[in-house]
Amino acid sequence: MIGKTIQILTFLYGADRDTVWEIKEKKEKRSLNQNSYYWVLLGKVADKLRQSKTVLHNQMLRDYGQRALIDDKPMWVILPDTEEAEQTTLNAETYHLKPTSQVKPGKGGMYRTYNLLRGSHEYNSQEMSVLIDGLVQEAQALGIETLTPLELEEMRRAQEDKENRDTQRG
Repeated sequence: MIGKTIQILTFLYGADRDTVWEIKEKKEKRSLNQNSYYWVLLGKVADKLRQSKTVLHNQMLRDYGQRALIDDKPMWVILPDTEEAEQTTLNAETYHLKPTSQVKPGKGGMYRTYNLLRGSHEYNSQEMSVLIDGLVQEAQALGIETLTPLELEEMRRAQEDKENRDTQRG
């Protein structure tokens, strides 16, 4: 069930007392406008840097992204501490990893701990705003035209208005 607090409480009041429920806050996903703008701007920055969009996207997630969590605990993996492993993670499309400074010896060499990051397709509008703001800074440093702060704010406000309307309906 999705609803406001009073709706959920009313529902639960009439529910079987022995039933176990899991309740979590509903967070809105990022807007399609935010997503489209991110990928268009990412393409422009990648072209200017002569870099693949995949590598740049992974770098942006490393700098401005969100860690993956299970039960509010971060997820991590240990990989060989080699240039090949680093390049493989930067070129990955189905997972996103951020290297840490933690390097330890293991069987056959040194190993580095990487934090697992969430893909931007899982972001809510606020998390996506942080990612876009970082990308905008990178683009502006390269002299690439971006939306004005007012236009970015209008995009965010339109998404918040949509989220509020959707919440009122639920």
